[in-house]
Amino acid sequence: MSELHIGLLAIGCMLAFIYFGMHIGIALIATSFVGVWLIRSPEVAARFVAAAANDAIRDYLFGVIPLFVLMGMLVSVSGVGRDTFDVFQWLMRRIRGGLGLATVAANAVFAAITGISIASASVFTKVAVPEMIRHGYTARFSVGVVAGSSVLGMLIPPSLLMIIYGVLAEESIGRMFIAGIVPGILIALGFAVLIVGMAWFWPHKVGTPEALAGLGGGAQETPLSATIKFVPILLLITLVLGGLYGGFFTPTEAGAVGAAGALVIALVRRRLTWRKLWQVLVETGYVSVSVLFLIIAAMLYSRMLALTGMPGAVTESITGMGLGPWGFIFLYVLIVIAMGCIIDSVSIMLIMLPIVLPIARAFGMDVVWFGVVTVVAVEIGLLTPPFGVSCYTVKSALNDPRIGIRDIFAGTFPFVVMMTFVLILLISFPALSTWLAYL
Repeated sequence: MSELHIGLLAIGCMLAFIYFGMHIGIALIATSFVGVWLIRSPEVAARFVAAAANDAIRDYLFGVIPLFVLMGMLVSVSGVGRDTFDVFQWLMRRIRGGLGLATVAANAVFAAITGISIASASVFTKVAVPEMIRHGYTARFSVGVVAGSSVLGMLIPPSLLMIIYGVLAEESIGRMFIAGIVPGILIALGFAVLIVGMAWFWPHKVGTPEALAGLGGGAQETPLSATIKFVPILLLITLVLGGLYGGFFTPTEAGAVGAAGALVIALVRRRLTWRKLWQVLVETGYVSVSVLFLIIAAMLYSRMLALTGMPGAVTESITGMGLGPWGFIFLYVLIVIAMGCIIDSVSIMLIMLPIVLPIARAFGMDVVWFGVVTVVAVEIGLLTPPFGVSCYTVKSALNDPRIGIRDIFAGTFPFVVMMTFVLILLISFPALSTWLAYL
């Protein structure tokens, strides 16, 4: 059996293990270990695993992951999400479909201080869905808006997926953050246009005439109270993103400053008890260790593939097929979206990027632009059945038997269509993703 055949067998076994329920990290490590064993020897395979574990996350740059996760968790418990929604609910109270617009706007701002779509979905399911239903919006539209707009947390910086991509592609995380700004704004604006369009042309799918007329909602706010609620959010965004883009902080330092700022906000608001602080720290540890373990597994998997010659062989095959760069990117996006129907976003990137990045580079594609395309395609997978992590997060946080998972998937379908349209724009005009990153 040739080394290339071993690589193909390893990929097939790894996908089979994941399909039958094995954890993605364990599947990557097990198949990589066996693959190296078959190519070299058990002793080399053992040293291979040890070296990958030692080299993968020893750089201080990886401190950005637990720090941004901690910031997101602290922001969630401090009530910033609810205040953000209240402010935008008040600002858009007279616009047709205003509560839907408020949810998208609040999610976009919340994404800029968390970077985790699951956190956004969980927070706004509890905050926005009951409020929208109470004011006459349909349940399907309400959960669809929350689940759809929650994916903004994976694109608008700081983004956990951007961090993982930057690590795997050996690209600047700060540059990846900047590249996500314009695409994130485009998707948010696309969602806003979609909601207004649905409110005008398909009002029966959105809510009652009173709800669409903007009656009620946010009436209890005043300009002063709205400003007071929004100041902490604005300060935190300015502190983290302003310092990062202004060159004052590295991504890791920005994460540390953001976590400290979120802690101060939670303490000032008296939302953080010792019990909640412990829960935040434990949850941060769970998320961070899971992500870092997956990065170690992906590093081992990537090295095993390189040892088999798989990336080079696949690159030669793809280029030899005559697909060209556009044919390759079309096929890649279709595969990523299809994989999103089965496995989660991080796993997709860990499996696909070691194989496709050499091909993208061989075609002369910009790695930053390719990363933005990858993240948006992966985000679409967060909303597609049967897996749809964001949809299941909304269902879990809602805890309402009257709203089934099918209602949530149906509610998110228009947002999947809009994201697909924006993805086509980003593929057709790479400068939308890169012009800020290279300023």
